Amino acid sequence: MLRRHRPLRSALIAVVLSTTAVLGMPATASAAGTCTAYETITQGKYYVNNNLWGQANGNGWQCAWDTYQSGNTIGWGTSWDWTSNPGQNSSVKSYTSSVLGWHWGWRTQNTQLPTQLSANRPVQSSWNFNVTQNNVNTLNVAYDLWLHDIPNPDWQDQPTDEVMIWLYTAGGAGPVGSRVATLNIGGASWDLYQGDIGWRVHSFVRTSNTTSANLNLADFTNALVNRGSIANSKYLSSVQAGTEVFNGRGQLDTNSYSVTVG
Repeated sequence: MLRRHRPLRSALIAVVLSTTAVLGMPATASAAGTCTAYETITQGKYYVNNNLWGQANGNGWQCAWDTYQSGNTIGWGTSWDWTSNPGQNSSVKSYTSSVLGWHWGWRTQNTQLPTQLSANRPVQSSWNFNVTQNNVNTLNVAYDLWLHDIPNPDWQDQPTDEVMIWLYTAGGAGPVGSRVATLNIGGASWDLYQGDIGWRVHSFVRTSNTTSANLNLADFTNALVNRGSIANSKYLSSVQAGTEVFNGRGQLDTNSYSVTVG
């Protein structure tokens, strides 16, 4: 799941803007939206990142927009249409997502991050969403947590660990690495996969899909600490939530999303 930042091919933009009238950004005066790779939309302490890090492995487009912000809670959405280059069906094309905290640098304030795992601060999150598949999609809807071994990472500081929490999966999407355990966390069952792509990746895949979650994300990092997979001296620097799309045409609508640290 290496995130490679590449510019969006300009030839796609005109196609995308015409397509969003049918599938994509809602036509409301209050909504901000983008179909440009890596462009962001600020929503208070969060921002939506149109993160098309794997677009070189396929052909297509993706747009993102905000719908509202009310205190700590936001709504946003993304639509896409991706096909794969030969041999790249299993490659992620995008992870358009809401970002709280670090993502190769910082964009917003008052995130309450980083926080050291040993402090055992709760990271409470609620997420309600809908997935629309206009054809057969291969995708997940997942949290992505980033960890560092320093308290003040900046753009040049690579993470040591990535913790993914898959709430929803379709089309045979699978995580990095091998399954090492099945754990019960937050009232649900999760298969834990672990692998290494230059940093360690720990993926909790829910054994049954859900489109609504109310979780203490610290329960997942604590589970890894208890298993000896992560040192509690590490710092949680980022909480992200979005969809990794491998193939297909569809839409993710986040009806409500919030994260509270501490």
